[in-house]
Amino acid sequence: MSRRPVVGLSACFKHIEPHDYHCVGDKYLRALIEAADVVPVMLPALTDGVSCDEVLSMVDGIVLTGSYANIHPRHYDGGEPYEGSPLDHQRDLANLRLIPAALEASVPLFGVCRGFQEVNVALGGSLHQKVHEQPDYDYHLEDNSEPLDRQYGPAHPVYLVEGGLLEDLAGTGEQTVNSLHGQGINRLADGLVIEATAGDGLVEAFRVADASRFALAVQWHPEWKPLSNPFYAATWQAFGDACRDHAGRNRRQSHG
Repeated sequence: MSRRPVVGLSACFKHIEPHDYHCVGDKYLRALIEAADVVPVMLPALTDGVSCDEVLSMVDGIVLTGSYANIHPRHYDGGEPYEGSPLDHQRDLANLRLIPAALEASVPLFGVCRGFQEVNVALGGSLHQKVHEQPDYDYHLEDNSEPLDRQYGPAHPVYLVEGGLLEDLAGTGEQTVNSLHGQGINRLADGLVIEATAGDGLVEAFRVADASRFALAVQWHPEWKPLSNPFYAATWQAFGDACRDHAGRNRRQSHG
């Protein structure tokens, strides 16, 4: 029996008194096991002592997870962070160097929420720090007073680009997704192709145009109970298939 692909998940760096921790949400681990059929491992937000090449040689795919922390705007010439903006410097440095390396190595890559924003920033794009303060956009934040099932419930439709990967997976041009983000795309990086937009025109998904393997990022949270949502499940399945293909190619190369 051949082993299942191993997928690395980007961790957040948190100080929980009195120690520092590297953390990954349980929902991402379960989505990978149950919907993608892969083995998840945590990638700590380290910027020294471990190279990108070492990390990428051990995994068959990368998931850039969501987070309550924002990317520091200095990484996209966005000025100063707004007062009270939650930041994660360690994760910024770790992921913004890992993303180009993963694409260069043709390792399947899937970004979710903050991970979606990280891909855009890593490739030269920029963000709105507060989408809801932009005159042309709707309110995309969740209501933290609601239970999680309501926060992660259907929020608004997204319109899938004709002929795109997501339209192919969905079998339709429109899907309803959850919405739990305060930041969003301002300038889309060169080399990214839009896969989905919200009704207000905000970019909700993109793929890397010249990537030789799966390289997709979405602003919504498909890791929330994906087995109850065929669209979310299909996305994880496609990512898992790409990881299986990558693992198979590596095994064939290692055996000559």
